[in-house]
Amino acid sequence: MKKVEAAMAGTVWKVLVEVGDEVTAGQTVIILESMKMEIPVEVMMDGKVASISTAEGEFVNDGDVLLELE
Repeated sequence: MKKVEAAMAGTVWKVLVEVGDEVTAGQTVIILESMKMEIPVEVMMDGKVASISTAEGEFVNDGDVLLELE
């Protein structure tokens, strides 16, 4: 499993994928909101979403696992 982690602290504004979705490298999967800015979180490799560890409205810290790819 490959982990996708938050690069900075913020609130999860939108989760753009669901478990089972196929994703490609560079695809935005989650959008964080921090200091009134939207920060896209992109996957670095192709894969399938195995699990999502956060939800919209939840606060995450730098390094928190947001989702896992298989």
